[in-house]
Amino acid sequence: MKKFTKVLSLVLAASLMVVMLASCASSGGDEIVFGTNAEFPPFEFVTANGIIDSYDGIDIAIAKQIAEDNDMTATIENMEFDSLTIALQNGQIDAAIAGMTVTADRAEAVDFSTPYYTATQVMIVKEDSDIQKATDMADKRIVVIQGYTGEVCVQDLGYPYEAFKKGTEAILELVNDKCDVVVIDSATAEKFIGDNEGLKIVEDSEAFENEEYAIAVKKGNTELLDKINASIEKMLADGTVSEIAAQYAESDTEEAE
Repeated sequence: MKKFTKVLSLVLAASLMVVMLASCASSGGDEIVFGTNAEFPPFEFVTANGIIDSYDGIDIAIAKQIAEDNDMTATIENMEFDSLTIALQNGQIDAAIAGMTVTADRAEAVDFSTPYYTATQVMIVKEDSDIQKATDMADKRIVVIQGYTGEVCVQDLGYPYEAFKKGTEAILELVNDKCDVVVIDSATAEKFIGDNEGLKIVEDSEAFENEEYAIAVKKGNTELLDKINASIEKMLADGTVSEIAAQYAESDTEEAE
């Protein structure tokens, strides 16, 4: 009886160890959860056949490659842009990749990776618009995307504006003559004018400086940041980022809600 009890105890202990190991494998470092705001084509958007679930775009392709480089699986959490920093801080996501511009204010709340893309703000207007530079917006109806760099730029100029949560909503305002100009990132502007006839891009390098996109992680998460940086630096060196950007600039990134 004692022998049987001892054997049973060993079996139970072994079973418990298997369960514990399985639990560790499923909740350990084999997955990286990226937060994004999938309203920013060609960087992130929703589509029927995404490369990660229903999500696709330049950032999503980069996120997938980062995970693969580290023998991990990438998953996506889609949320409002303004919620990304909070989600990082409370552990809801591991990293944020959303065409996020590196700024001093944001760097106080998160740690940024090596930048992977350089962009600038531009103005989208109707083809017959008389807006030729940023100061021409002074008496115009301006629309921006809430939380994006364009909103900060317009604030710095001191002009009143209306903010929308989606780029598609902002562009619809312009198409329907409910505003005169949309201020937004250059790559996304190219996508929107390609999808909507009668629009053009106006640049003003004196008003809008170049900005760098990077991936954000929780303050102090150096282990994950080092992994992300190693992957980004490799992709920059071998031309992968440029290839991805060119691929999505040429492809049809129409959103499918």
